[in-house]
Amino acid sequence: MKSMKLRVRINKQTRRVELLGEDPSLLELMDRVRDAVLPSAGLSGDTQFSLSLNGAELLCDTRQTLSSCGVVSGDLVCVILPESVAAASSTASSRVSSSTENQSMRETTTSSQQPASGPPPLTVSQDNSSISASSSSVPIWEPMLCSEAQEGEAPLSLELVYHAARPTSPSDALVVAGHLLMLETGFSAQGCESKPGEMPAGWRSVGGVYKLQYCHPLCEGSVTMVVITCMGPLLVMNATLKVNESINTVGKLSVKPASYVTEAWPGESAAAAFKDLSKLSRLFKDQLAYPLIAAAREAMSLPMAFGLAVLPLELLLRVLRLLDVRSVVRLSAVCKHFHACTADSSLWRHLFHRDFSDPEPRPRDTDWRELYKRFHREFSDRRRVPWLSSLPHFPQHPIFIPQPLPSFPVPPGIIGGEYDQRPHFPLLPRRLYDPIGPPPGHHR
Repeated sequence: MKSMKLRVRINKQTRRVELLGEDPSLLELMDRVRDAVLPSAGLSGDTQFSLSLNGAELLCDTRQTLSSCGVVSGDLVCVILPESVAAASSTASSRVSSSTENQSMRETTTSSQQPASGPPPLTVSQDNSSISASSSSVPIWEPMLCSEAQEGEAPLSLELVYHAARPTSPSDALVVAGHLLMLETGFSAQGCESKPGEMPAGWRSVGGVYKLQYCHPLCEGSVTMVVITCMGPLLVMNATLKVNESINTVGKLSVKPASYVTEAWPGESAAAAFKDLSKLSRLFKDQLAYPLIAAAREAMSLPMAFGLAVLPLELLLRVLRLLDVRSVVRLSAVCKHFHACTADSSLWRHLFHRDFSDPEPRPRDTDWRELYKRFHREFSDRRRVPWLSSLPHFPQHPIFIPQPLPSFPVPPGIIGGEYDQRPHFPLLPRRLYDPIGPPPGHHR
C-alpha cells in the first residue's frame, strides 16, 4: 500500500510521520500531528497549531489534498504554535534538559564514590554521561546551501573554506563566497582536487586580481576561467569559456563587497563575516554560473541540462501549481512546450479550487480552464460594479442653455457694432450696399 512520509518540525525538533493512502488530505496530516507529534513535544492534543511549508504561508484549507498544496513525500512541514504556547513549551523543554543533566551529574558522582568492587552498570552510566556531555559541546551542523542561510548563519562548507583561505580584505572574503557558489552549482576547481576544503592554488595575486579555473561534469571538454578585478568600490567578475580552442566571454557581474561583507570579516567566523548570502547566491548563480553551463552545452551542441524546460511533466505541473494565474498565462506564451503543459486540465482544476469556492459538484469532462475564465470574469464584474456606483451623479439638464433667437429678421449688410452689443434692440433698415468710405463722385 502506498504511503507518504513527511518530516514534521516542532520546537526545533524533527519527527517523522507516515500517512497511508495514495493522496492523503491536509486534515489527515493535522490529525496525525495532533495525535502523535504534539504529545511527544509535551503538548496536549487540544493545543491550537497551524502547518506551513516555509514558516510564513499557512496551510489553511483542510479540504485540499497534500499534493494540491504542493507537499510531496520527504518534505519538511513546520508546526506553527501560538506565541504563548511556544514560550511555555520552550521553557518546559529547557527544564527537562536541565533536570536530565542534573540527574546524569548525580549518577556520575555516585559512581565515583562507589568502591571498585561495585556493580559495572554504574561505570556504564558514567561513560554514557561523559559521552552525552561531550556530544552536547560539539556544534551540530545541518546540510545547508548559501541560498538557505538566514542572517547570522553560514553553511559548514563556507566556514571551512573561509577559515582555510584567511582573507585579508572584504574583496578576498567575497571571492571565497563566489568560489563556494561555483562549487554548489556543480563546478570543480582545477588545481585543488586533493584539498576540497581549500581555495585553489594561486587564486590571489598581486594588484587585486583573482583567477579561478573550473570544469563541469555536464560540459566535459570545456574550461571556465573566472577573472575578478578590483575597480574601486566594485568587484568586477568576468567569466570566459574555452571550448574547442575558442574562447568566448560569457558573463560579467559587478558586485559591491560592502553590500555582502560585514565589518566583522577579519574574524574566523563566516556567519559573522557575511550578510544577505541568499541574495548573493541568487545573483551570482543567475548571472554567472548558470549562463556558463548553458553556453558551454550550446557550444558543444548538447541539449539543455537544467531549467523548467527539462523537468518531467509531473514535476513541472507541481511547480506551476505554486504560481498565480497571471504567471501561468504568461508562461504559456513562451514556447509550444509550455503552452501544452499549461493547458493541462488537472492544473486548471487545482487553480480553480484554490482561487474560488464552488460547492457545486462538477462532472469529469468539465473544461476547467473555461470554467476558471467564466468565474474570473464574473468576479471582475462584481468588483467593477461598486466602483461605478461610487461615481458622482451627473445632472440630467444640459449644461449649456442656448440663447433664444430674435423674433425679427436679421438686418442685411455687415453685422456688427450696436447689433452685437444689443442684439434684441430694434434697428432701422439699412441699405444692401454699405461700402466703407465715401461713395464715388462725392467730390463733384
